[in-house]
Amino acid sequence: MASAGWSERVLDLLHRLNSFHGAGCLPFCVQGQRVGWVTPAVAQVLAQDSDVFTLSKDSGPRLELSDRLCSPQDRSRAVQGVMEGLRGRNIYPCLQEWRDELYDVKGLFSEPPLLSMERAATPLLGVPRYGVHVNGFLRRGDNIFMWIARRSLTKPNHPGKLDHLAAGGISAGSGVWETLLKECTEEACIPESLASTARPAGTVSYAYEQDSALYLECQFVYDLEVPESFQPRVGDGEVQEFYLWPLDKVRGAIATQEFKPNCALVILDFLIRNGHIQPDTEKFYNKFVENLHGPL
Repeated sequence: MASAGWSERVLDLLHRLNSFHGAGCLPFCVQGQRVGWVTPAVAQVLAQDSDVFTLSKDSGPRLELSDRLCSPQDRSRAVQGVMEGLRGRNIYPCLQEWRDELYDVKGLFSEPPLLSMERAATPLLGVPRYGVHVNGFLRRGDNIFMWIARRSLTKPNHPGKLDHLAAGGISAGSGVWETLLKECTEEACIPESLASTARPAGTVSYAYEQDSALYLECQFVYDLEVPESFQPRVGDGEVQEFYLWPLDKVRGAIATQEFKPNCALVILDFLIRNGHIQPDTEKFYNKFVENLHGPL
């Protein structure tokens, strides 16, 4: 795609991040409810811990969490033990990003968790992971400018890449709004009085497979209009620098390798919603919209 134009490069990114559709994979079920997906090879490995996981062929093949694990706490402890064992065997690259951070596993995001598990292990079970992304922007007349962060070079994934003003995953027991306020404070030192003016703007979702791991992700998107006087400051060290760019520059950059890939998708959604990409002039307009909302 080196010689492709902006539209082709963006569409290629969308296809890469939304390339998983469940074909050939087994449902992962808890209490009879599908909460994720697993590759057949990973299912065979997990089923070796028969007190925790079982392979069932009734009503179609699937991987199930043992019914003997009756409470969310019991399930969490059991799954954590299996994943810690696999981490020690060093066979799945995703487990080398272990963070000691738990994510909830649910049927729907609004439902109570069925269990919680290590963030780095969630792709082995293909359970959706949720996060919050904040589009920080300001208006100068008819022009929109966006605040962009550059990730710290010490970040374990995507070091040095461009990112949102504030963004982060939703840890176990946390909500969307709570996470938004926390990330705004920690990453960009945004006062709560300003962060609380952020407005929900839908979601961006995508799913892809990498090294036997299935990444199903849903980002809750918020737009935060900031005043001209606002200046973000580096907070917890996850960001090294902030830039204020005109939207045309941001638009060009999302088609490069400079942006963290999922941030590029959320910004593409912002460009579409704000009329910066028009259906009469963008040949892949429909494809862009379709691939920003993949099924989980």
